[in-house]
Amino acid sequence: MPGRVSARTSTASRLTSKTSSQALSSRRTTASPNVVIPDEGPSTPLRARICIIFSDAQGLAAGHRKLADQTDFGEDDFNAEVARCVIRLMGVKKNEGAGDRIVRFLGLFLRRASDQGTEAEETQTLPETPSTRLTSHILSILLPLLGSREKVVRYRATQLVAHIINSLDSVDDDYYHMIRMALLKRVRDKESMIRVQAVLGLGRLAGNEGEEDQDDPDSDNDGASGLMKTLLGVLQNDPSADVRRSLLLNLPLTPNTLPFLLERARDVDPAIRRALYSRLLPALGDFRHLSLSMREKLLRWGLRDRDENVRKATGKLFRERWIEDCAGQLKAEDGTVAEQAAPPSLDGLLELLERIDVVNSAAGNGIATEAMKEFWSGRPDYRNAVSFDDPFWDQLTPESVFIARSFNDFCKEQGGKLGSIAEEKMPEVTKLAFFLQRYTNDLIDWIRYNRVLSEGEQEDTVEKEFVVEQLLHIAKALDYTDEIGRRKMFALLRETLAIAELPEEITKLVVDVLRGVCGSERAGEREFCGIVLEAVAEVHDNVVTDEPKADEDESFHSAHSELSSDSTPTKSDPKADDSEIDEAKAIKEIMINMKCLHIAQCMLEDVEGDLQQNVHLVTMLNNLVVPAVRSHEAPIRERGLLCLGLCCLLDKTLAEENLTLFIHCFTKGHDALQVSALHVVCDILTTHPDVMTADNVDPALQNSVYKTFSKGLKASHAPEVQSTATTALCKLMLASVVRDEDLLKQLVVLFLDPATKENAAVAQALSYFLPVFCYSKRENMETMAAITAGIVHTQVNLAGEMDEDEEAVAVHVVGNMLVDWTDPRKLIIPGAASIGWDEAGGKGITAVDGDIHLALAGSLLERALGHGCSKEERKVLLTMVGKIYVSPNSSTKKLQGITDLVAEAIDAKIATDATTRNALHKLYQSLGRVLGDVRSIRPGTEEGTDQPLAGNEARSEHGSDIEKTRMEVDEDDGVTQAQDILLDEDEEH
Repeated sequence: MPGRVSARTSTASRLTSKTSSQALSSRRTTASPNVVIPDEGPSTPLRARICIIFSDAQGLAAGHRKLADQTDFGEDDFNAEVARCVIRLMGVKKNEGAGDRIVRFLGLFLRRASDQGTEAEETQTLPETPSTRLTSHILSILLPLLGSREKVVRYRATQLVAHIINSLDSVDDDYYHMIRMALLKRVRDKESMIRVQAVLGLGRLAGNEGEEDQDDPDSDNDGASGLMKTLLGVLQNDPSADVRRSLLLNLPLTPNTLPFLLERARDVDPAIRRALYSRLLPALGDFRHLSLSMREKLLRWGLRDRDENVRKATGKLFRERWIEDCAGQLKAEDGTVAEQAAPPSLDGLLELLERIDVVNSAAGNGIATEAMKEFWSGRPDYRNAVSFDDPFWDQLTPESVFIARSFNDFCKEQGGKLGSIAEEKMPEVTKLAFFLQRYTNDLIDWIRYNRVLSEGEQEDTVEKEFVVEQLLHIAKALDYTDEIGRRKMFALLRETLAIAELPEEITKLVVDVLRGVCGSERAGEREFCGIVLEAVAEVHDNVVTDEPKADEDESFHSAHSELSSDSTPTKSDPKADDSEIDEAKAIKEIMINMKCLHIAQCMLEDVEGDLQQNVHLVTMLNNLVVPAVRSHEAPIRERGLLCLGLCCLLDKTLAEENLTLFIHCFTKGHDALQVSALHVVCDILTTHPDVMTADNVDPALQNSVYKTFSKGLKASHAPEVQSTATTALCKLMLASVVRDEDLLKQLVVLFLDPATKENAAVAQALSYFLPVFCYSKRENMETMAAITAGIVHTQVNLAGEMDEDEEAVAVHVVGNMLVDWTDPRKLIIPGAASIGWDEAGGKGITAVDGDIHLALAGSLLERALGHGCSKEERKVLLTMVGKIYVSPNSSTKKLQGITDLVAEAIDAKIATDATTRNALHKLYQSLGRVLGDVRSIRPGTEEGTDQPLAGNEARSEHGSDIEKTRMEVDEDDGVTQAQDILLDEDEEH
């Protein structure tokens, strides 16, 4: 090592700086010089020794520590030789691994030299030592090179500076500020590899400044906040995924930066999302410090990510890291955290579920179910350790019952050995029925007790409802081959369904379980419908019989008045009492009908048989659903319409009779009713496609359906209605139930509308639908080709009407998109006369019927030759013509017809610029070559000639004008410079 001085400094825990009297301006970086190799002079033993060390350091990094201990030379000569090697490093390209190893070696050497120079004495100032002077000397060489014109030099200089400040605990104050300023400039470098190294260095500086702000909260450090703000902006907006990933892993974890780091869970790059879940979150510490909403979001975003590696990293985080935070990490003998996982802990698992709010996150399509599925799949120790004995079921909590439900679902889904384990651990059907009855009765008692309490004194029954729901989920997955258990569960469900106070979600689950208990055969379905209708009648009768009589109410109020008042009791106004009684009776009647309709709706969702062959369904339709549809109360009428829609799915005749009713509901109803009507119409047409596709379909009904969807697509004021109409129409078009060019054109225009980006559901549905629609069937692609010219015309007009500040899709981009959607080579399901390359996969099979693109070319040229075509529209149309695919498998008649149209367009000189003229001539030459090839192999050509007479006559018909500007256009290389000159000369004439 270089000689040491007696001055010592404290071993700093973070990067510190030393005050200096020298002005910062005297060391400001200058203009960007080239790398100048100084005069090296004669070779010396010191140079030879250092060259050997640096040469060895280019090998494996395992020997760097040993090499760093061999450098013990005179200070001045040693610094000069090291600087010489550093300059040599600046020209090494990024892909050379030796350069990276030299950088790591230099960082290791400077750190060890700095540590050995500050061991004996602790001071508050940074002493002048040989190691600090060597660091300053290296930095003085590197900092001017950060602005070099050569990207390799900038990269290596930035990389070495960043590595040095990440290796050392302290650096001179002047160099500290100079490094900060230079790296901030490199953050805006055009090369992403340089920006990566710059943010690595600035991340260390930002962490140091952030700690200083926390130590002194009263300080006004605008520079520190400005640096952090800059880095957070880079994290959010830098186009390079490597830069964002480097910042994600190197920014300090503070309350201010944590929200910006966690939002990278929605980054577009899967590697960044995976790094967040696999590296940042495990290093974050106890997950319980995060807010409840953030825990739920991180789980939902990670487990439902489109990338499989992100989903795996999220599952591993949940089952290995978060559970250890709750179960308690295993400690080693020295007090450190042991590497092996802690033994299974039921209490820890209960706390984990409580920390993710299982009551809300497991309801409906919540994330807790998916999280526990990942947990059980990766923790066999918990699967073996968990036990569901009788004491477990005696005191169920939302967390404990969800453990049982998720374990049962996972084992049943996996089957095999795990299915046998579930049967051993879970209670039999009879015992579970008793548990279900106990907790259901407890829930109903609390619901009835809350009725007599005032609004502020009522107890929350959400957790009790959740327990009953999970028990029903378990019952839904049980095996009912045990007849005794089946009868017990059947009787319990029948009795439970008749309880009027039963919440709607539990009612739906009871009906689902009852459907499974009754069996899947037709007899079981009829029995199921009969039992449900009996429960509906019982609910209605029980509530009606519970109504108190008017005389009893009057005597009760009179007695209450005598006991609670000292004055003489007076009888209340009978008219006022009658109105209140009538209003209460009306509300109660609405609630009765709503409950009965909900039970009927749940039943209809589980029925698949024919409506007319089930007498119970016919009875329900006539006595419950039809009166509800005719009711004057809006809630009853809307729920009745849903039930009627479900009935229509079971009977085609009923669907045809009531389709106009649902269209009327969409036309006259509010937003929620319109959404329901669209759902019903879509389901009816999907289940009974003959309603729209039969030969004898009613044109008036068909037009009404089309107008309904057209109105829904234009409902921009109601985003949910618009998204529902878009999704429904896309499904029907993919199923070939709806075939209408105007509706397809509306979908394309809606997709290109700038306002659509505000409705993410519409944009996502159309971005998937349009390519799939075109590539799936030949008929669909032909329909798209038929409306392409009209779409271009509409887009050109809309572009002219938009304001300058509005962002719209460029018209030429729209044209390229439409040409691509109508490319016959991309048909996934080829027609009878074509073989798509996706289907065949062979190199020699290229016979694709190009009639679709020929028809598109014909419509585009006819539109361009028309008088109503503007200059901007004509330019787009002719540009699209140049991208048309011409196939020798097309019919000769169509090829000749398009050739005549192209020749007419050339003669009319509708192409006013070089780009459009090149497009026309490119298509003309392609047609000529293909037409000649076709005629030479088909009947009608003359023997002994390479070209048929008809082809030569077609070319000579437009001889003079075309031959003057004839261009041999290559399909890939485009137009040559000489051909451009010819076109320019022709334009001048």
